[in-house]
Amino acid sequence: MKYWRGYLVAAIVGLCSWGLIQFAQTHWVLVDMVYPYVTRMVQDFLAEWSAGLDFCLWQLILIVMGAAGLASVVMMVIWKWNPIQWFGWIAAAVSIVFFLNTAIFGLNEQAGTLADDLRLDVTEYTVSELERAGEFYLQQANELSGQISRESDGTPQYPAFQDLTVLAAQGFENQTYENFNAVFAGTTIPVKELGWSKLMSRRGITGVTVGITGEAAVNPETPVVALPFVICRQMAQRMCITAGQDSAFAAFLACDANSMPEFRYSGYLMAYNHCYQSLKAMDTSAAQASASKLAGKENSRVTQDLESYNTSFAANDDMEIPATAETGGDLPVRSSMTDMLVSWHIQQYILPTQVEEEVLFDPKDESQVDLTGIANAS
Repeated sequence: MKYWRGYLVAAIVGLCSWGLIQFAQTHWVLVDMVYPYVTRMVQDFLAEWSAGLDFCLWQLILIVMGAAGLASVVMMVIWKWNPIQWFGWIAAAVSIVFFLNTAIFGLNEQAGTLADDLRLDVTEYTVSELERAGEFYLQQANELSGQISRESDGTPQYPAFQDLTVLAAQGFENQTYENFNAVFAGTTIPVKELGWSKLMSRRGITGVTVGITGEAAVNPETPVVALPFVICRQMAQRMCITAGQDSAFAAFLACDANSMPEFRYSGYLMAYNHCYQSLKAMDTSAAQASASKLAGKENSRVTQDLESYNTSFAANDDMEIPATAETGGDLPVRSSMTDMLVSWHIQQYILPTQVEEEVLFDPKDESQVDLTGIANAS
């Protein structure tokens, strides 16, 4: 029996993890009412606790665990441990880590959507509405591209990585206290520089957020034009906005609310690129014509920056295509970032301009009043 204790622990803990996930999927409304707020406080505490380290604690833990695992293999051979028993306890350790991550962070994936928190009505849209939204984001990017310091060859010059991680807080604070979006009221402690950047770049990873240690980290090799956007995205994930499309849209809103032109440009450039790539992904002549029309309106700086970005590893990590809503059973509907970008543009800029002109009441107007039988009515 002693040989199977590790497997028994792994099975019990794994079953608890599965039960938590199933409960969250079935009762996501209840989870959304409580869980994100509790876990956000946990993340605030963990982020404050781990902020004293310049490196990612979770990466150190991985190294230690790897070394311990290797040492245990050596000891298993020397002391002739039972390999079945050894593997059982390895499985138990992995299941415990997974359970902890699920309990204190992972269930945010099952909670409500960011669109619901922002009261953003995400609906289906037409190709023309997507084109119009893309044109709006491009117009902003074109204008902001001229406010960025550049080298002689046109390459953008941004503040240092560490400075950007500090400046990112302003956008979230403005969203919280000026726009009254409480969903962004999490910790704004600077994100960390992601270690093993070469390996991460080869795997197309621009950022990682680990709930167990409360650490959000960004790959410093991310193209500079996307760096502010990625920093804000990982900061949003640490605020428990964990769904990919939600954290990306949160990053755009944080960039938009930031007074630094580098952040605003990064946000609008990524927003435009999402709209443009969504049009390119649609297999219709109208969508392809709209994409070509948008590309023709890019100024040379935007075109150069997008070419540099889209040929980098970062494009594989940051883009979420196609622009279609997704749902799973009883879970809340998850929309892509493009869906939210188009709906936000409509809600913020299109609908306010469509207020019907007030018509004054005229008692002698036959279209408003039936004047039949009234003497001298005309």
